[in-house]
Amino acid sequence: MEQPGDRHAAPERLQLVQDLVNTVDLEGGTEELDTPAALTAWMRGQGIDPGACGEQDFAEALLLREALRDVCSAHAGTDVPPDRLALLDRLLAGAPLLLSLDARGAATVVPAPGLTGAGALAAHVAAAIAAASADGTWQRLKACASDTCRWAYYDRSPAGRSRWCTMSLCGSRAKMRAYRSRK
Repeated sequence: MEQPGDRHAAPERLQLVQDLVNTVDLEGGTEELDTPAALTAWMRGQGIDPGACGEQDFAEALLLREALRDVCSAHAGTDVPPDRLALLDRLLAGAPLLLSLDARGAATVVPAPGLTGAGALAAHVAAAIAAASADGTWQRLKACASDTCRWAYYDRSPAGRSRWCTMSLCGSRAKMRAYRSRK
């Protein structure tokens, strides 16, 4: 997926979460996941077995996406509303994970087999978050601080304190608004 400005995509294990959050362009008004069929196709494109996604799967996938956006906003300094955390906890609770060991003995968390629909999506998201939390990259997946944008981006800045998807657009707008409010 194309990133704003000169940003690079998130590390591979976080790309699923970033891509899911960015299936809607809030500023441009385009929605990639506008039907259960679109969700099914998107999940297949991500290598996730969607099974037959129905209306309930579709609704839960959109709730998952927006709750993840709120958590990514928290990584940029905004508190996540408690009801959104409870929703995310509920959605992820339906996403069973297993511990898998490879031939070298390395452990990874993987989605339980046989999941389809929103449960499969949530399990893959949960596994990605667990891996990214373990390697310290999860906190760098952020949502733009601009209320009209909220695009998910990966903060590769040395200090990890970036607030906008791109300084040339959202950052400049925010600084101009702040300047005008002081005048």
